[in-house]
Amino acid sequence: MTQTAAPPAAREAAPSPLRRMWLWGTAHAVDDLYQGLVPAVVPYFVLDRGYGYVAATGLTLAAALGASIPQPFFGVLVDRRRLDWFAPAGVALAGIGLGLAGLAGPYPLVLALIFASGLGVAMFHPAAGKGAREAAGDSAAGMSIFAAGGSVGFFLAPVLATPALMAMGVGATALFIPPAVLIAFVMLRKHTRTAAGPAKARTGTDRWGPFAVLTGIEVVRSILWVGIITFIELYWIRHLGASHAVAGIALAGFMFGSVAGTLMGGRLADRFGAVRTTRIGGVMIVPLLVLLRFVPDEYAAVAVAIAVGIAINIPFAVLVKLAQDYLPTRPGTAAGVTLGLAMSVGGLFAPAFGLIAERHGPEGVFTALCAVPLVAVALGLFLKKP
Repeated sequence: MTQTAAPPAAREAAPSPLRRMWLWGTAHAVDDLYQGLVPAVVPYFVLDRGYGYVAATGLTLAAALGASIPQPFFGVLVDRRRLDWFAPAGVALAGIGLGLAGLAGPYPLVLALIFASGLGVAMFHPAAGKGAREAAGDSAAGMSIFAAGGSVGFFLAPVLATPALMAMGVGATALFIPPAVLIAFVMLRKHTRTAAGPAKARTGTDRWGPFAVLTGIEVVRSILWVGIITFIELYWIRHLGASHAVAGIALAGFMFGSVAGTLMGGRLADRFGAVRTTRIGGVMIVPLLVLLRFVPDEYAAVAVAIAVGIAINIPFAVLVKLAQDYLPTRPGTAAGVTLGLAMSVGGLFAPAFGLIAERHGPEGVFTALCAVPLVAVALGLFLKKP
């Protein structure tokens, strides 16, 4: 008996995760670029506009409030309706709001535009997280490309913004409007032709207990991230006696490690499972933070900082995918909480780190950070396989 040859489409290899996810990863990078631009731009409002420190921190708070609190609510909305335009509209609003803020005059208008930019970020994450999961399927490596895009955006923000702001002043924010508009247009053309309507029916049982445990782990990761990002350069300069250039290299190394760790975590999860990979990342970070705290050489410490960035971000994409596995009927809500609310909670601990730094210096902050991941390690024991 002769066998019928398989059709050409069936013989073709499945598209790689990169081919399937490049647009979602790029869009995430552009969106989170505007989150990273806020702390880069705020000092120039002080220098160019004469804002006081309270007014300047008000801008940071407006961005944080706009980006964090609404995300779970937007997640519920995108789970109930097929709002394919939400992600491109969100990234466009994030870019236009931030871009116009540097051109606006009155402080209340600047505040409103910064808040609108944060609101655009909040719109993007749940819808994009849901769409990225549909494109990635069960591939953690695919979701890691989407998650890594956000780390790339944060990394590029100060790299791109600082030269422009130094040359043109705070009005240079307008230069960052085109990327948002362009990626929004591409997303609308490629992924959002379907008209808004009822969401596709999803099956499965939502498991809120494991999801709460996972959210706790993400909060711990956020606290670590905020503490390190805020004080890493000061630690190099004031404790290790390094130059500003070496301190900047340390920050860049940590951010590079964050991107690498996110991609690595997806590969590990596909091979060893999401729960085990999350636990691996939690355990790895403890000795690495201790090592970072006690390495006396400024250059050797840079290598450790890269390793710390890798370890902290190994669970990142895994946690987003795992959250959606725990809430199979609410992928937008899961993405909104893990990418938005839980990620922003770490900022609430920044004043506590500031008090520690005032009394014990930045080295005191890094000493305290050594104990933080132990909470994530303990929580990881309660994670369940989806």
